[in-house]
Amino acid sequence: MEHSRLALFALYASRDFGAAVARHLELALSPHEEREFEDGEHKSRPLVSVRGRDAFVVQSLYADGQQSVNDKLLRLLLFIGALRDAGAASVTAMVPYLAYARKDQKSKPRDPVSTRYVAAMFEAVGVDRVVTLDVHNLAAFQNAFRCRTDHLQANGLFVAHFAPLVGERPVVVVSPDAGGIKRAERFRERLERALGRPVAAAFAEKHRSEDVVSGDMMVGPVAGRCAIIIDDLIGSGTTIARTARACRELGATAVYAAASHGLFVGQAPQVLGGDALDGLAVTDTVPPFRLGAAPAAGKLALLPATRLFAEAIRRLHGGDSLVELLEG
Repeated sequence: MEHSRLALFALYASRDFGAAVARHLELALSPHEEREFEDGEHKSRPLVSVRGRDAFVVQSLYADGQQSVNDKLLRLLLFIGALRDAGAASVTAMVPYLAYARKDQKSKPRDPVSTRYVAAMFEAVGVDRVVTLDVHNLAAFQNAFRCRTDHLQANGLFVAHFAPLVGERPVVVVSPDAGGIKRAERFRERLERALGRPVAAAFAEKHRSEDVVSGDMMVGPVAGRCAIIIDDLIGSGTTIARTARACRELGATAVYAAASHGLFVGQAPQVLGGDALDGLAVTDTVPPFRLGAAPAAGKLALLPATRLFAEAIRRLHGGDSLVELLEG
């Protein structure tokens, strides 16, 4: 790969993730500056020429103790604009966790469709492509953007983790709600190929209204099997915890959970620390800093997604196909 035409930046809030991506590509992060002003405004700019180069910017959009989701989003947008004004041949936003992707439709009168508005912001500053990992609703993500998008999947990471863990035990892959059945099925098929034997499927009933979750029906063979609950995101942990308890009550011999993004907000560190869940796996798109020393932290396996993003950059810059990465 011709490194001279590639400029890889990672904004300060995602520096560790970006540095790991750079190591996989065997190159150094391109230097940039981020300055703060007294009234809370800020600016950022590249410190190397990007004229005629393919620029990639890493920024994961989750809140932490220093910056809110909105802070990180605005900083990314302004930096993309600066790269475009500086003459970059192309600008690709590498966004491991994409904020506002869950609000993708009107569920109440006069509701915003935040996914579409965020897409318009990216396009307004001149981004050429947005690459992310396992959004909540793939169709909504693809339809919201007019620029090019690529949607990576963590299934390969989860299969590599769980295949040796389950061993010869019978397995069932569980979707925590009907809306996630397709996601769970893609993981189930890949796990089945890796294990070389059948893997069953199940899904749990779930209804949400005014942030209250209800429903206790489970469809599919769970008794006597090792259950793996698969989801795109863990927020408060209540959905995973409810599904894990239901699997236990139906006779699952072990219960694990996997999600691409672990936000672990609110009471999640306590909710996920119960006996129903044997283990938990998430990628490092969001560092699990909220778990602290809670019991749930002892169950966690943190799977690096940086190699996946590095390979996407390698292929995009080289004009190669992403099909294998997109199929998870």
